[in-house]
Amino acid sequence: MVETELTLEPEVLNILEHIKNGNNFLLSGGAGSGKTYSLVEVIKQVILENPTSQIACMTYTNAAVKEIERRVNNKSLRVSTIHDFLWDSIKSYQRELKRVLVELANDESIKEIKSPDGVIDFDYFIGKEIRYKEYTLIREGIISHGELLVLANHMYATYSKLCDILKSKFKFIFIDEYQDTSPLIIEIVLDHLKKSNRRNTIGFFGDSMQSIYDDGVGDLNKYVSSGYVQEVKKEQNRRNPRLVYELSNKLRTDGLVQKSSADNTAPNMRNGVVKEGCIRFYYSKFEDKLDALKKDELNWNFADSNKTKELNLTHNLIAEKAGFENLMAVYDGDKILDYRNRIKKYIKDNNICEDFSTFTFGEVIEKLLDGKFANAQRKSILPTDAMQRFIDLNHSLYEEAKKHPYDEFKRIYVDKDALLDDKKENEEDESKTNSKRDNLIKHLFKIQVNVSLYREKRFNEFLRKTEFKIKTSKDKEHLKEVIDRLQELSSATIEEVIEYASEEGICKKDDKLLDFIRSNNYIYNRVKEISFQEFQNLFDYLEGRTPFSTQHKIKGSEFDNVLVVLDNGNWSKYNFQYLFEGGGTASVLERTRKLFYVCCTRAKENLVVYYHNPSDIALEKAQDWFGVDNVFCI
Repeated sequence: MVETELTLEPEVLNILEHIKNGNNFLLSGGAGSGKTYSLVEVIKQVILENPTSQIACMTYTNAAVKEIERRVNNKSLRVSTIHDFLWDSIKSYQRELKRVLVELANDESIKEIKSPDGVIDFDYFIGKEIRYKEYTLIREGIISHGELLVLANHMYATYSKLCDILKSKFKFIFIDEYQDTSPLIIEIVLDHLKKSNRRNTIGFFGDSMQSIYDDGVGDLNKYVSSGYVQEVKKEQNRRNPRLVYELSNKLRTDGLVQKSSADNTAPNMRNGVVKEGCIRFYYSKFEDKLDALKKDELNWNFADSNKTKELNLTHNLIAEKAGFENLMAVYDGDKILDYRNRIKKYIKDNNICEDFSTFTFGEVIEKLLDGKFANAQRKSILPTDAMQRFIDLNHSLYEEAKKHPYDEFKRIYVDKDALLDDKKENEEDESKTNSKRDNLIKHLFKIQVNVSLYREKRFNEFLRKTEFKIKTSKDKEHLKEVIDRLQELSSATIEEVIEYASEEGICKKDDKLLDFIRSNNYIYNRVKEISFQEFQNLFDYLEGRTPFSTQHKIKGSEFDNVLVVLDNGNWSKYNFQYLFEGGGTASVLERTRKLFYVCCTRAKENLVVYYHNPSDIALEKAQDWFGVDNVFCI
């Protein structure tokens, strides 16, 4: 045992001492500190010292699950996402699940769980099994992610026997990236489990400065200050060069100060000394010069997306740069659909019981304007100024929308996740099991993937995924002609490519696509006229083949060269001006600071920040953080 301990980090030894003393613990480590390495070392040592004990490790993503399983291959360890762990722990108790689900559905204060039938009886779910899926159908007993968290929390709060069972099964429960964990999960493991007299250890690994998602707990300060959780700080930095982690130290607000690692083999060390790195702050006055900065000032290869990234706050800021702005305009910015929502709200709020089943959208508007509410509430029926400007610019689109049957038009749902979900940061990333992309975008993906398989000479996979049959040499020649033709159709419309790919057996129009076209005809009519090249640009972006990423999606990744663009993109939850000048609400300032911290700490070699038209006060802050000699006007 002594030989093993000599190789362990001081932080790991500290954690093992807390475990020995029966304490729950928290490993707090800044970006690039090697928290996952510490987690793995703790798990290995706990297995060594407790060979008959079961260990649960919860983490945030499936990719993280596979990484930890790869590094610790042991039957005593159960690694899973938080949702999977929770469901596995309660799914067998169907009688209790049904009882609690009825209680929650009838509780008006619980917004996450609602029955479509209003107040329901205790026997509502008799004959049904409560199941956990990617979608919600309460009437059938099907719950999804949001409902699961509330349901599991209530189950553990209600049934102390569950707490006994969980603590008996797992002597150790470790939670990775704890700051992103729902407060409901923290309640389960730190509050509800107290009801059981059985003993186990709860350990957390993460960084409160990287809590950039709104639904995460953020920190465990109240548990640490009460002594119920013992904090161990990991101050070393193994990723970033000196200038980058010294900048990040200035951004932290929790007192944790990073320093270079004592490990000479750490990735940010060279010949036993931490790399110096390079940090620069560029700004422009009057004219936006981001393109000039990338072209003339930075000697970076932006075509190499594995080494270089440009980070923007929103997908909207990226869409034009990456070449899919028209698709983005359909899925995030259609003010006619916003107007449709305004009409729906007006009908609901005024309890209008008119039968509109035979009306078009335009006829519904006319009926409301001619109705008894028209004079008093005409303003509530008409478009807002922003909606009217959009309508004026898209007159023919509006005229088409008015012709749609209202019953169909009111059900159309569009969201940018249907276009952009499941973005990879590089081509090696795995796709999610269940993507939120809609069936039109999924179909276009299948076309592009099949073409890519042929180009990459992965013919067996290609043939399994297509309806194309090869029996003779002529079939092979024809297939080559078809693929060449599809490549030539980049400038054709999306509809033309869908039709051609279907006719030639490359990707048949299936029931899911046909159903999308029927039920979302308004959306399809907009998308089908866009060039297929735009979709190909979107495909490259989502597959991680471009240098662009949103600042939220980059968390957990690292690159040699990182360019952070400071543009709020009309998102009121963030404000880089507040960050550099002060002011604004505390929540917006904290949210923006943490996001900026995450972005800066992605850099393994070079960090550049670009700010268009900053104030003199902002420049003073930039000089303070980056150094006077590292602030440049272009």
